[in-house]
Amino acid sequence: MGAESVRERFAELYGAEPEGVWAAPGRVNLIGEHTDYNDGFVMPFALPHQVTAAVSRRTDGVLRLHSADVGGDPVELALDTLEPGSDMDWTAYPAGVVWALREAGHELTGADIHLSSTVPTGAGLSSSAALEIVVALALNDLHELGLPRWRLARLCQRAENVYVGAPTGIMDQTASACCEEGHALFLDTRDLSQRQIPFDLAAEGLRLLVIDTQVKHAHSNGEYGKRRAGCEKGAALLGVDALRDVAYEDLDTSLAALGDEDEVRRLVRHIVAENHRVERVVELLTAGGVREIGPLLTEGHASLRDDFRISCPELDLAVDTSLSTGALGARMTGGGFGGSAIALVEAGGVDTVTKAVQEAFTVADYTMPRIFEATPSPGARRLI
Repeated sequence: MGAESVRERFAELYGAEPEGVWAAPGRVNLIGEHTDYNDGFVMPFALPHQVTAAVSRRTDGVLRLHSADVGGDPVELALDTLEPGSDMDWTAYPAGVVWALREAGHELTGADIHLSSTVPTGAGLSSSAALEIVVALALNDLHELGLPRWRLARLCQRAENVYVGAPTGIMDQTASACCEEGHALFLDTRDLSQRQIPFDLAAEGLRLLVIDTQVKHAHSNGEYGKRRAGCEKGAALLGVDALRDVAYEDLDTSLAALGDEDEVRRLVRHIVAENHRVERVVELLTAGGVREIGPLLTEGHASLRDDFRISCPELDLAVDTSLSTGALGARMTGGGFGGSAIALVEAGGVDTVTKAVQEAFTVADYTMPRIFEATPSPGARRLI
């Protein structure tokens, strides 16, 4: 019904049937936060929440964009005028993808696009990456470009980094493009090698709750960029290409070598330890130890809160309350400064944890969080 309604709305807007309808999901990152732009390891899985796009080609060099979530008339842009910094609205994300494809030498002659999303915005669940990937996949199919999924992810990352101006890593776009149902994606962000790791929570009697704090964040603001710059400084001071190259076994020696660079030291400690946590989670899941990953999730939150310093009171309350009411592990997920937390809970404890978090937010006079179960879902695909 979702795909059909998007198709029908496209026809109303543009006066003709679309050539197809595509979908790309948001994601939850199970473990591996801020490691992607340090050439490290991440482990996301796709959500059932997705951006759906009905798309047709044009031949007149015009890009028309419409979103059911924004309303109004379609926005019309000339392809030859697309350039970084020219658009500060939501349309920068799909327009940036078109710009990146054309800059890479692919012949695009325009498109009509209608979009609809169920991915919560500002919740750290990669709504922007889903928007980029669904447009890229549609244009790749329609123009028979033959680009592999990892290449589409790279082009979408470039669109977000250069056209939109947000210094994000490669994880979000790769997750949206490449995740598989019932699995988490173990991704090496240096060479983009991938392993699909079975992650069947229901079979183990477990659930993963997403707690959207309703605190909005924006990647293009200064704090995210400061963390990235600090990590790059740490790598330079340690004489490595990226913090990925600092071995966990050498962490204490490396930290001592940073001298009085206290802020950089905290960032380095988080990245190196977080890469190690990802590898440990992969080992445990491969061995069937799903419950045993809980403490590693919690350890990751403490590192993000105390070393990377990107948590907030609402995220900490969600994590602490989940743990105190039976969660096996919990942590913030996403870029930070708001967004969502995740909690690994026994199936029978979902209601208990949910109610406790809601009550804690009420007592603290915070906006009521949105809480839902996350099920590992399919990546981007053509629907119609």
